[in-house]
Amino acid sequence: MEGAPVTTHPTIAVFAGGTSSEREVSLGSGAACAEALAKNFATEFFQIDSNALPAGLDPARHVVFSTLHGTFGEDGGMQRLLDEAGVFYAGCGATASELTMDKSGTKHAVARQGVRVPPGIAFPSDRKPSATEVIAQLGGQLVLKPNSEGSSVGLHLISGRAQLEAALAEVTTNCGWIIERRIVGRELSVGVLNGRAMGVVEIRPRSGVYDYASKYTKGATEYLAPAPIGDAATRAAQEAAGTAFAACGCRDYARVDFILSAENELFLLEINTLPGMKETSLLPMSARCAGLDFTALVRELVSPAMRRFLTAREQQKSA
Repeated sequence: MEGAPVTTHPTIAVFAGGTSSEREVSLGSGAACAEALAKNFATEFFQIDSNALPAGLDPARHVVFSTLHGTFGEDGGMQRLLDEAGVFYAGCGATASELTMDKSGTKHAVARQGVRVPPGIAFPSDRKPSATEVIAQLGGQLVLKPNSEGSSVGLHLISGRAQLEAALAEVTTNCGWIIERRIVGRELSVGVLNGRAMGVVEIRPRSGVYDYASKYTKGATEYLAPAPIGDAATRAAQEAAGTAFAACGCRDYARVDFILSAENELFLLEINTLPGMKETSLLPMSARCAGLDFTALVRELVSPAMRRFLTAREQQKSA
């Protein structure tokens, strides 16, 4: 990609949209971030409509701030295209993005570092375990979900053999799936910025289930920031979030989600490397607990990529 002469003042290219099931959520995140970034940087908005780099993107003058959620945007696909084109971008690199989009792979990586995870079985849709096998290993209170989707897409909460058999019968999508023992407790989310955990947010869906509708229906969920869980549990969640972030090779920022059981045991649910980024989203809530408003947060999120861009340009000049 040949472009304009090298500049020392890059423009932020905000990516939004994409081709995944989370396209509309991404468009909202992108619009909010573009508006906030424009307060501090020259900014251009790119609506992504295919699994390709957009026309007009120039590695000599752009640093990308992506708000693409889900498949291709968050799973390392777009990151690899940017790397190949020599474009600097905020957030996790391709390898960490691919790993954290894989819930089963993430669980293995963080468990090796001592972070507790729910017991589970990962399987492809054409090799489903039997209900008898699942119940023998995990019991009858279960969660079934796609292994590589976000925003609780395809989430099933299961109680007993009949519901399990019905849910497994519906597993026809040609992708990986994961079924886990359901941990009943308080849902928590922790933003991580440059390896340091920020505030802990508690999520209280009024329906009792934090599914797609609870996430994106106004008034369907109550959020408490900071979470009223006590100092010890707060520190434990922040420490576990930082450990998980490092275990998966993340950089710049991410959001780490947990369940806190009735026995005060933390279980990691997932790591989101490109989480929702409206002002009312979980990562901005976590940041406000740490004293960062939305404008300050997005400035901090993109700053490491800006530094990588400028360092590379200085090295080019001195070469």
